[in-house]
Amino acid sequence: MTLRVRVNGEPRQVDDLWAGESLLHVLRERLRLPGAKNACEQGECGSCSVLLDGTLVCACLVLALQAHERDVVTIEGLAADAGARPLLDAFVEAGAVQCGFCTPGLVVAAHDLLRRSPAPGEAEVREALAGNLCRCTGYAKILDAVRLAAGRMARP
Repeated sequence: MTLRVRVNGEPRQVDDLWAGESLLHVLRERLRLPGAKNACEQGECGSCSVLLDGTLVCACLVLALQAHERDVVTIEGLAADAGARPLLDAFVEAGAVQCGFCTPGLVVAAHDLLRRSPAPGEAEVREALAGNLCRCTGYAKILDAVRLAAGRMARP
């Protein structure tokens, strides 16, 4: 089977696709986009978070064929998006990046939140990031980063 998908704004094609291949596997192994991490493979940790047609999903739970003729945005796409720069910078400035394994998924989830709710309250931020696990930080600096980015992105 052939998969045609737009990834980070670029049309991509994957040939000889196995029907059971996950979107995560295709992104990492076939398209060489290693940002989404392979951790739990059960949708429990959020390390593989991407946007599929603007909806936050765990790429490990999405069959690649479900993304056929659809749009996928990964952390690599956000890194190239000037509109996401305040969020990326806030993660660094707030010290929310430690080992970095969970960071791509957290950034994608935070970006999704701030796109939907530019000035989220504390409970809304916590709920939006609840599906993303981090073993290093204790989350305080991650929450600080999202608040910092929200404040910066709200200014004209």
